[in-house]
Amino acid sequence: MIQYAWLIPALPLIAFVLIAFAFRPYKMLSAITAILSMLAATAISVGILAQTLTDPAITMDNPVEVAVTWLAVQGITLEMGVLIDPLSAVMLFVVTFVATLVMFYSVGYMHGDEGYSRFFAYLSLFTFSMLGLVIANNYFQMFVFWELVGLCSYLLIGFWFHKHSAVEANKKAFITNRVADFGFLVGILILFFAFGTFNFGEIAAAAPGFENVGLLTIIALLIFVGPVGKSGQFPLHVWLPDAMEGPTPVSSLVHSATMVAAGVYLLARAFPLFAATPDALLVIAYIGAFTAFFAASIALVQNDFKRILAFSTLSQLGFMVMAIGVGSITAAMFHLTTHAFFKALLFMGAGSVIHALHEKQDIWEMGGLYKKMPITTWTFIIGALALAGVFPLAGFWSKDAILVATSHGGFNMLYWVGTITAFMTTFYMFRLIFVAFFEPEKPENHPHESPVSMAAPLVILAALAVFAGFMGSPMLQNNFYQWIYFGEPTEVVLKVSNAIKSTGVALLGIALAWLIYSKKAISAEQLKQRFKPVYTLLYNKYYIDELYQWFFDKIVLPLGAAFNWNDRKVVDGLADGFADLTRAVGGKLRYLQTGNLQSYAMVIFIAVALIVLVMAVPVLGGVQ
Repeated sequence: MIQYAWLIPALPLIAFVLIAFAFRPYKMLSAITAILSMLAATAISVGILAQTLTDPAITMDNPVEVAVTWLAVQGITLEMGVLIDPLSAVMLFVVTFVATLVMFYSVGYMHGDEGYSRFFAYLSLFTFSMLGLVIANNYFQMFVFWELVGLCSYLLIGFWFHKHSAVEANKKAFITNRVADFGFLVGILILFFAFGTFNFGEIAAAAPGFENVGLLTIIALLIFVGPVGKSGQFPLHVWLPDAMEGPTPVSSLVHSATMVAAGVYLLARAFPLFAATPDALLVIAYIGAFTAFFAASIALVQNDFKRILAFSTLSQLGFMVMAIGVGSITAAMFHLTTHAFFKALLFMGAGSVIHALHEKQDIWEMGGLYKKMPITTWTFIIGALALAGVFPLAGFWSKDAILVATSHGGFNMLYWVGTITAFMTTFYMFRLIFVAFFEPEKPENHPHESPVSMAAPLVILAALAVFAGFMGSPMLQNNFYQWIYFGEPTEVVLKVSNAIKSTGVALLGIALAWLIYSKKAISAEQLKQRFKPVYTLLYNKYYIDELYQWFFDKIVLPLGAAFNWNDRKVVDGLADGFADLTRAVGGKLRYLQTGNLQSYAMVIFIAVALIVLVMAVPVLGGVQ
């Protein structure tokens, strides 16, 4: 099946072209075209995954790689290729499978929307871009698709462009990621000058013996700037919560298997480069840990249903980045895989609720949903339990893999940061559940269960949220750890003490949320008033957005105005001055070339007369 890997991104690209240029007037035909293309891509991905699992010759150290020359000039050869190993095989399956469910879900969610066909065209282009990124065999090809992913996110976040908030959100996402991508681009260009190639395998082989470790650290950190933007790490995290302005299926896809996952995937793919620079890994670990804690603390007090999930995504991405930083791509990719399933489930559940309540998103305006929406309620609770890391759901195995990796690596502080973050995760998720689903029903609301097209993906993803984690559990001999790794397989043993501690932390978070928001043994309002400065700080997201706004208003805009003045007054002034001087001189000199024969005759006559006069003066003087 590997020989057909190129078809995986090609199929959604074909669907995009057909929908955009032929099927756009036919809504259902557009949806069917997009879904069928993703079903076919998923089937090929499953075949590649099965072949990679069963063929011992295909490993992280021995991938299957095919490439053709894309552009060749003197000194530079650019390739377009396909790289299949366990890492890309898993990612192909995750992206295609989740994208298929999102498209199926979108049939019901986007029903009646004027941009129905356009939406499926954009989704197809989005998945094409992400899949092209996944199979890339070199940094340059990955960067091309990396930018296409950014473009598609801009189109989808601002899909409802008639809303001012959506327009502002897609611009914010696009500009923030351009800042990050500039660092990424500079990094890969320096990388090329240092190694003479963009190829992942060639650089992985050469990086450990590279003598200039300082330069290698700079390259690694510049490349890391790209994932800081794409995967929403501090301080370039600000775009991701605002990305909620797009339709909920977009949020589900962006937050689970595509855009934000691209950054973590790049870190895993480029890990041999990072492994050769311990200082860079340390920076990555601490930024990931800080982002996980930072985002979870903000989510504690948010009231917007989707925004709570958005900050949850930021926090979980921080866990994955931290795992890369402590040296475990296995734990990072394991959590990325399980997280894709339960986070897609949570966002689809959010969409189901919002759809039923006619676009209400404030959790305090909800309540009583468990009575009218049982499928949505219980699948959402399963997703929340998986996210919280409750045994034996998927998130338990993958989150604990990260905590074990930090503990084994000697990063005790990061271990406790991760444990505290896990507690906050459980608390804010069950705060959302107790308020939105189990508070008394609001009389003005008339919720109803979602149609089959929306409910079926919830059930499928809920099953995966329960069982997907077992592939990396001791019950199945930690197979995931023996399959995706860097260097020799690393045996990560899940200790019973860690499991008890992790589950205890999760149950403590659920119990505290129940006491405050369900049992009401502690008044949430009194807590808010008692800790008002902290609450205000968290509710306003540490004022990072305001800080950026101040920076743009006070620094960027005045600086831009100064450059604009310099351009208009100095640069243009000099250019215009030279032009005016040339014009003036030319205006005077033009009288020397009039094209009039009488004028030329007069000039000749005067010239001759002057010559005669000049010659005659000495003669006349001699006569006297």
